[in-house]
Parts: sequence; C-alpha cells; structure tokens
Amino acid sequence: GKLLASRQAEMLFAMNAGMYQPDYQAQGLFVSKGKQLQELDLKDGEGNFYLKPNGVFVITRDKKASVQLSQDYSASSQNVWLATQSGPMLVINGNIHPAFREGSSNLNIRNGVGVLSSGQVVFAISRQEVNFFDFASLFRDRLGCDNALYLDGVISKIYAPTLGRNDLGGQLGPMIAVLSPKALN
Repeated sequence: GKLLASRQAEMLFAMNAGMYQPDYQAQGLFVSKGKQLQELDLKDGEGNFYLKPNGVFVITRDKKASVQLSQDYSASSQNVWLATQSGPMLVINGNIHPAFREGSSNLNIRNGVGVLSSGQVVFAISRQEVNFFDFASLFRDRLGCDNALYLDGVISKIYAPTLGRNDLGGQLGPMIAVLSPKALN
C-alpha cells in the first residue's frame, strides 16, 4: 500500500509467479527490475519444478515478453527486466508437455502464463481443481499460446479486482504485479 502510493500507482493485477523455497526465496531464476536475485536452476530433482522441460517467463527492458525453455535462456542475449523460472512447461512449440496425460486424476488449482502471437501476455488461474493436460489445453487450444509455463498450484493466488478476485493474503514467494499510473491532478 505505502510503496504503491509513493509511486503514484495502483495495482491492477497480481499473481504468484513461480515456486519458492521454505524461506520464500524464488526457486530457480528470478530477475526483478533487471537485477538477478536467484540463479537459473538446470539441475534434476523431484516435483513439478523439475518435470523437464521447465521454463522461464521473461520480459525485456523494451517490454517484449516470452516463455522459453530453461536450457535456452540466456540473460546476455536479452536485456532482461523481469524473469521467473518455474516448471513444468505447459505448452512447448505448440505441443502439450509430453508427460501430461488426458484424463489424469492429478487435480489441483493451477496458475500459469503464456504469450500470444501478438506479444500480449496472458495469465490464467483455474477456478477449480484441474489436471495438467486440461490446463495446458487451455493455453494451447483456447488462448492460442505456442509456449506456456506452469507457475504454481494448490496455493495459487490472484488479485484482479475487475474480475472480482482478491485471493491474496498469506505467505507467498515471487509475485508478478501490473501497476497503472494514477491520474495526476
């Protein structure tokens, strides 16, 4: 609240933006305002984050957004303003992640991000528990995203007053927020 007021801005949207460690630090790469706070994690491990391929959501300083495979991410070739790593990828070059199974009983609330061919960023959160295949199908078939990234599940939260959603509260790790400059009188 105070930080936003001092910047003459209003929060229009916020969503948790990836998985985090017990100390609430981002799991994997996290870049905020051009500063890398956590390193890219290409290791193997257990859990959704490590269900390869995983990916990175990137916004450059010139406001271009993309979802990339983690192994393809290179900060040096892009002027990165914001980046968050998560996993698994939902859609990879127009294909649903090969590990996902139609009709799977692995159900959870899920949220994710994709980028349309126009460059517009789309975030989605399920209203009810859904499996990975159906959630990935939303991004590919309904939204038309060639690449989309799973951000989190179970504790997924969104603040979107225009949609009547204010789920925020509690302890969360990395967040993405959209701010709008307030009209100055």
